[in-house]
Amino acid sequence: MTNAPVAVFDGHNDTLLDVRADGREGGRSFFERREAGHLDLPRARDGGLAGGLFAVFVPNDDHEYDREPTAEGYEMDLPPAVDRERARAFTYDALARLHRIRADSDGAVRIVGDAEALDAALDSDALAAIPHLEGAEAVAPDLSNLDLLYAAGVRSIGPVWSRPNAFGHGVRFEYPGTPDTGPGLTDAGRDLVAACNDRGIVVDLAHLNAAGFEDVAALSTDPLVVSHGAVHAICPSSRNLTDEQLDAIAASGGLVGITFAVGFLRPDGESDPDTPIATLVDHVEYVADRVGVDHVALGSDFDGATIPDPIGDATGLSDVLAAIRDRGFDEDEVEKIARDNWLRVLGETWA
Repeated sequence: MTNAPVAVFDGHNDTLLDVRADGREGGRSFFERREAGHLDLPRARDGGLAGGLFAVFVPNDDHEYDREPTAEGYEMDLPPAVDRERARAFTYDALARLHRIRADSDGAVRIVGDAEALDAALDSDALAAIPHLEGAEAVAPDLSNLDLLYAAGVRSIGPVWSRPNAFGHGVRFEYPGTPDTGPGLTDAGRDLVAACNDRGIVVDLAHLNAAGFEDVAALSTDPLVVSHGAVHAICPSSRNLTDEQLDAIAASGGLVGITFAVGFLRPDGESDPDTPIATLVDHVEYVADRVGVDHVALGSDFDGATIPDPIGDATGLSDVLAAIRDRGFDEDEVEKIARDNWLRVLGETWA
């Protein structure tokens, strides 16, 4: 396929779990092209990646993330809540790592926190990085450190990952399954949504269960965002979005970033990398047909998921855009999906 000249903004990666700043121990360098993982600076440039949300995810060190087979598919037990102090220390270290990468990059990586800085980075050759918390475990339940996290660059927070915390309840991994899996936001979760709205921090609904989604939709004054997700009508995973949720996202002026994680794309729910790019485009097309092309974008989950072999890594982004073109989207629509929808929603949230 021919490389596309369109710059991409990607709604989600987990690269901070496995990279280091240059010249430091512990993980692969972000500045060197590697076979490992999906994303580094050379591969970002080759694939046309101009910016994205860089997630901080705090793993459960002693939990096995194994799928248990069922008669129809699989289920995965929710891991327990993580210790708050450990989550805070892990998150602060990951944010510091991103800042060291920026400092060591000689201007090649910029941490951006407002629309003007984002536009300036995208107009240059720099990679625009926006810190995101995938689960708010590092946020104090009384929100006493939220301004500190904001000062560190955090401009997007998912109240939960797929486990409980002080703010709400995550949706378990199950296929086939429904996102209607339990109670919604706690009082602290409602306070977090309001505080994020006040500060211009995106509230990410990825990994929230149905009740939590409905709570955010009722409370938030900003566009609804799912940074990385897919369509339940195509792949009935509990993690995927129902038609009613897609309608609510569009009604708010928000978007869903279509994940590249094959287990949430394939109709059979299998985590099989032998998956064509066309399967991903099925989800893009479904959202565009149902609620409009203004409400669909990309949210790869690079370095956090099994992705289709034909994409491979960040260098495959141009192939994704080519496959979207091949489905009949015109160039203006491709640019919206690749970048402009994210820029619009971020600008409206940060205003």
